[in-house]
Amino acid sequence: MTLRERRLRTAAYWFVLPAALFFILLNAYPLITVLWDSIHFKNLLNKSLSGFSGLSNFKEVIHNEYFAKALWNTVVWTVLSVAGEYVMGLVSAVALNQQVRGRSLFRAIIIIPWVVPIVIAGMTWTWMLTPDYGIINLWLTKLGIIDKPYYWLGELDTALLTVVFVNIWRSFPFYTISLLASLQSVSRDMLEAAAIDGAGVRTRFLRIVMPQLKTVSLTVIFIHVIWTAINFDFIWVMTEGGPLYASETLPIMIYRYAMESYNFGNASALASMMLGFMICGFILYYLFSQRKSRT
Repeated sequence: MTLRERRLRTAAYWFVLPAALFFILLNAYPLITVLWDSIHFKNLLNKSLSGFSGLSNFKEVIHNEYFAKALWNTVVWTVLSVAGEYVMGLVSAVALNQQVRGRSLFRAIIIIPWVVPIVIAGMTWTWMLTPDYGIINLWLTKLGIIDKPYYWLGELDTALLTVVFVNIWRSFPFYTISLLASLQSVSRDMLEAAAIDGAGVRTRFLRIVMPQLKTVSLTVIFIHVIWTAINFDFIWVMTEGGPLYASETLPIMIYRYAMESYNFGNASALASMMLGFMICGFILYYLFSQRKSRT
């Protein structure tokens, strides 16, 4: 290796060093701390209990009376949100891909929900859904859909589903933009040739358009599964996990352990379990992608 090559390599290391330190301080160190605390007793209200705990924290979390409910709510919250976002994103992307008047304006407007901060969106929808003065109940009552104002965020049956609806409203523009970009790369010649051969609109969409959206769709869905599963702020702003834990998910359960019970051992154990779920999901996605690329 020449002197010039050694200097270039040294310079490259110096350029990478700030990014490496940033990663260690903001990602690696907190992650290692969480994993370490998950196998140790760490309760600020009972400092006499300390030391290695093994799997005790995990057992205590699993045997918590609200763990099964929170796990189910997390699955429902994630699946319904991602499915609704994808369907809405696909429909709006197809609509915005058509040659309609004012298309540029509609494309600019549809991004508005995505750029609204979660706290502002959550508080605004909470006010709109309030049974006393909420505009949603007013409209539904005037249209005859409901007889009297309904407490959408305060009932056991509708609290979580209402937050899912609001989350879909806010997040589907991300799918719209991603799918719209992919739709614009679909060959017009191929679609016209299929139409000449007698393929209908439905056949062209399912056999030509959707296969070309597969890569983008899987990527966006996988990213949003992770984002939605670990989302804390949206549900907390709107319901705080209530009523009676009806909308409590695993991230909110972690918050309660850490910030209300001050039991960082249990909070870290539950966070480690969620991390394990995410890693397993990533591995399955990677294996699926590798298998598809070989075929």
